[in-house]
Amino acid sequence: MHVLIVNNSVIPAIRYGGTERVIWWLGKQLAARGHKVSYLVAAGSSCPFANVLVFDPTQPFNKQVPDDVDIVHLNHGVNETPLKPYIITRHGNMHQQKKLDINTVFVSADHAARFGSNSFVHNGIDPADYGIPVLDNKRTYIHFLGDAAWRVKNVKGAIKIAGMAKLPIHIIGGVRFNFNQGIRLTFTPNAHFHGMLGGEKKNKIINDSKAFLFPVRWHEPFGIAIIESLYFGCPVFATPYGSLPELVNSEVGFLSDNSVELANALKNVDAFNRKRCHEYVLSNFSSTQMCDKYLYYYNEVLNGNTLNVVQPMLQKIQEEKFLKFD
Repeated sequence: MHVLIVNNSVIPAIRYGGTERVIWWLGKQLAARGHKVSYLVAAGSSCPFANVLVFDPTQPFNKQVPDDVDIVHLNHGVNETPLKPYIITRHGNMHQQKKLDINTVFVSADHAARFGSNSFVHNGIDPADYGIPVLDNKRTYIHFLGDAAWRVKNVKGAIKIAGMAKLPIHIIGGVRFNFNQGIRLTFTPNAHFHGMLGGEKKNKIINDSKAFLFPVRWHEPFGIAIIESLYFGCPVFATPYGSLPELVNSEVGFLSDNSVELANALKNVDAFNRKRCHEYVLSNFSSTQMCDKYLYYYNEVLNGNTLNVVQPMLQKIQEEKFLKFD
């Protein structure tokens, strides 16, 4: 089949870019299976395994869809309902109770349930982007991975927990002096900041880490950083919000909303099996599994079915700005 994947940003992602990487991995896997893939994305994009068309949000969407496309896979809103069969992946949270499209797919079971849906596809990584991890190396620190300027990601809490566990922490996605959301200075020498990284530099830091510390204070829709870290043999120590309980079981991590409990658990980090963490990702969260399920949903709509019985809608607006973290 000919799949048109639509997003309003540039591919490939060089450093930060969750949705961009997900749609890249999906398209690559579809092409490897013999499907024709086209991207309708922002100017400046390129791709060796698919056609690239430039998305123009000022023009009617359907005029930009090639005639031979079988299914449209939207990853953001467009200015008219596709005339071709389509699905829409909702990648993020929202705080409005408005009806979403009947063919909306979410990125975790929890994410879907919060909108009254059971249609979801877990994101999956392409192992080729990460290489073969070294699982028997000496590791002396832990890491945080995420946009540290985003307060719900709780880098402040991660630094606190690392200090309590007496472990150095390397922060990928943050800087020591942050002016994006008010002036925030981090003086502790226990924290090492690397800014936004991608590719081999990011992979090397993760591959030398004992564990991934992720005490988020919101309902994480999915969290690619979780899967990336596990791939490199890093167990995950995090809060039990959003998708975390369905991604992190007791074999590959520990969940709690209490900093003391997380710090104490980190003291036993070496009890986790790095190989088990790595194999867990390959078995459950690679682009192979992601592609399988999207193909199932593509065929559902091609057969005239909708992906939800009723239009999904956020069931409850979160009243607290930040979820509990002690």
